[in-house]
Amino acid sequence: MAKVAFLLASNFEDSEMKNPYEAIKEAGHQAVIIGLEKGAECKGKKGTVSYTAEIGAKDAKADEFDAVVIPGGSSPEALRVNDDIVRFVKEANEQGKLIAGICHGPQVMISADILKGKAATCYIGIRDDVKLAGADYRDEEVVVSENIITSRTPKDEPAFIREILAKLN
Repeated sequence: MAKVAFLLASNFEDSEMKNPYEAIKEAGHQAVIIGLEKGAECKGKKGTVSYTAEIGAKDAKADEFDAVVIPGGSSPEALRVNDDIVRFVKEANEQGKLIAGICHGPQVMISADILKGKAATCYIGIRDDVKLAGADYRDEEVVVSENIITSRTPKDEPAFIREILAKLN
């Protein structure tokens, strides 16, 4: 069983959190929500789901997790400016852990400077940022590049979830 960190702040894209989170739990893995502060309520931008952060960013330790998932929406913008979130993602990458981001999720990867030399995709609005971070941008539903998995939008969730589960099993 893998222990998977979900990095979350409010205004995430509802389905990009809910669907991978539920699929990972259904597959028998442990899913833990890491937020900016422990106990913080994180609400989806569409208002269909909300979650409570189980661990605050300052207490998150990459060596306690097997994988990291970063849902999209506006949540990554709030996460990427938090030094503890960025440290966590950098450490997870240094340890070779799986790091998956969908839509705007790669913004956190950009801030952690882990995309250089990797292939990646994302929401088209941050395509140039992904390229400038040194990634080989690809307009595909899911891109797997070593330990990094990226997807573009909610319609890509089935492929995103499939690739995460394939790496976890």
